[in-house]
Amino acid sequence: MELAMIESCVPLNDNDLQELGDSSNSKEIDTPQVGMHFPSEEEARDFYKKYAQGLGFGISKMYSKKGDDGQQKYISYGCSKNGKSVYKGKSSFYPRPCSKTDCKARINIKVQDDGLFLINSIHLEHNHPLSPRKSRHFRCNKVLDSQTKRKLELNDQAGITLSKSFQSFVAEAGGYENLSYDERKCRNYVVEARRLRLGHGDAKALNNYFCRMQSRNSDFFYTIDVDEDCRIRNIFWADARCRASYEYFSDVITFDTTYLTNSYDMPFAPFVGVNHHGESVLLGCGLISSEDSETFIWLFKSWLTCMRGRTLIIAYVFGI
Repeated sequence: MELAMIESCVPLNDNDLQELGDSSNSKEIDTPQVGMHFPSEEEARDFYKKYAQGLGFGISKMYSKKGDDGQQKYISYGCSKNGKSVYKGKSSFYPRPCSKTDCKARINIKVQDDGLFLINSIHLEHNHPLSPRKSRHFRCNKVLDSQTKRKLELNDQAGITLSKSFQSFVAEAGGYENLSYDERKCRNYVVEARRLRLGHGDAKALNNYFCRMQSRNSDFFYTIDVDEDCRIRNIFWADARCRASYEYFSDVITFDTTYLTNSYDMPFAPFVGVNHHGESVLLGCGLISSEDSETFIWLFKSWLTCMRGRTLIIAYVFGI
């Protein structure tokens, strides 16, 4: 690959040029071009991700738009340093650095009528230095495959420390640079796996309880969200009294995940309303594995299904 293919508004120093030279000698980097098309969004993203990894920057999804039919129409992937720097520190004595530089590098994709994902415009210039040797440290490039996940769980259950497990992966791969993840990524996964791993008989007891409650009253509602390994991730349930109360006291609902956590460190998420006496009434409950957007979308969709699609206004209580 010629260095002319690398467009950057920041001058590269000798070390950057050496890194790019080493990267170009090891493998060719295909540069995005207007008119390129891909059969799926995943392949388009993987192409841009590979290009970014070769040059030395991370990527993120910047924009997405759907048409009236609910199908994807426009997508934009760009440098992970896009956006302006925003101060996030809680104290001026301990500021949290922000890596955003308002970088404009991106590819814009249009979904054609035939289902192909077409690159219709690009911007390759960056306003920050690039470093191919540090590519594996970017969040978008840290990926754990299913085989590694399985080994981590088996080693954890066998009492093997995480550091020893990770060192075995390093030795097997032939060095840190050949891994698509780091020790922190492995540690986070093990912590999450422990949280989702119910004790002996707990999952069966939970399912038996829900089935027994539903057999007593057909208006008892519950739904369980599981991960790809069929482990319980999120739970929502509401009895007949909760569903009946919602019909009358659904003006404003509070949703608070700061109230309580159980022995598995799963936040308890109650839906609470106010009756005509000014008293709190329980309108549903959830146990969730994390407080991210995907989990909340699942929980609120489950809520709407339980309440027969009737919408509501929720006041979400944040912990401070």
